[in-house]
Amino acid sequence: MYQEAIRIGTIVPGRQDTSAYIRQIMPHGFETFCISFWKTVGDTDLARLANEVKETLAGSDIRISCLEVFGNPLEHHGEAAAARASWEKLIDAAPLFGCDIVAGFAGRLVDKPIPESVPRFKEVFGPLAARAADKGIRLAFENCDMGGSWDRGDWNMAQNSAAWELMFDAVPAENVGLEWEPAHQLDKLIDPMPQLRNWVKKIFHLHGKDATVYWDVVREYGVKGAKSYAHHRTPGFGDSNWTDIISELRRGGFTGSIDIEGWHDPVYKDNLEMMGQVHGLNYLKQCRGGAYVPNPA
Repeated sequence: MYQEAIRIGTIVPGRQDTSAYIRQIMPHGFETFCISFWKTVGDTDLARLANEVKETLAGSDIRISCLEVFGNPLEHHGEAAAARASWEKLIDAAPLFGCDIVAGFAGRLVDKPIPESVPRFKEVFGPLAARAADKGIRLAFENCDMGGSWDRGDWNMAQNSAAWELMFDAVPAENVGLEWEPAHQLDKLIDPMPQLRNWVKKIFHLHGKDATVYWDVVREYGVKGAKSYAHHRTPGFGDSNWTDIISELRRGGFTGSIDIEGWHDPVYKDNLEMMGQVHGLNYLKQCRGGAYVPNPA
């Protein structure tokens, strides 16, 4: 019986061949899979997908950690309505996958300062949080800014601590929290460790993604200059000390999954993608403390 409270897995795309994709990479040692959809779930038959995935995982101790969708559910156009419907569908389907977390972007009103999105966030996610609570599901918001700022943007208001305080004041539900990763702090030159310590009780799920900051470029060109000063990386290749991250998670009582968010590394990409992800998997397992060892009876 698997006893480790923190599992290490990877994100897989939500599509017709998700179970086949999982079957191919299961032997590498991933302990969880997070199923991710871009913008909406589309016409995916979630009940059928859940059955296929359960058949693929049968006989293993691998779990589905999270379902996620990355659209903007706060706007008023048709695509936003589809994003809101996707949150509802994933909340309803999560028990079929044996998981209790649905995650994604919080959305925002396009090109409005983040505080102006708060009433709409409450209007949309207040009922979604209640719907989720009725099913024992937690909602987690990813902290990517998608190129936006405090004043402008078109995807996601859940970017930083100040925004989270506004959001959690507006929807003060225990089942509403964060899907966190250090990369989105580092690429804004924020030290992720104080933030992790402050918010660990609200972190439900982690994306395993890191970043490398080129401080020489920052010093010469600044952060909005002619040269890129940061790249997102697979864990094990970036600047973060994941031993420290996992230690803080343990100190904060976190139980759950760190799922590698691949397909971003500028070096371990293309035909080296899975090589990089498996390195990240093994690196994170070591940062976790190695293999679980039971205490003497």
